[in-house]
Amino acid sequence: MENRNDPDDVVLSTHERLVFWHIEAELSDDRRLVRRMRHSGPARRWLPLSVAALVCASLLLLVAGILTLNPAALWCFAALWPVTLLLAYRLPRRPARAEGPTPHRMGP
Repeated sequence: MENRNDPDDVVLSTHERLVFWHIEAELSDDRRLVRRMRHSGPARRWLPLSVAALVCASLLLLVAGILTLNPAALWCFAALWPVTLLLAYRLPRRPARAEGPTPHRMGP
């Protein structure tokens, strides 16, 4: 017996629907996956912009500190630079985790 309860008019048998619901239940029980899916939306788009702003601010503080020999500017640069490097390190790693593992190539 087949049902047409799907809005896309996809016909699934009773067994297929049960298997589908079982897979959905297992995926919703995975807390790590649920957390990653919840935080993978537009909230993560701030990272490239914040890295660019921090790089500009860090370079501005470095140049200002060197030209004026102002210790406050140099200390601000020293505090801001590790944060900039940490976020810049995370930047190229984000897409690799989102895509999953790369398949191994077989043969030449």
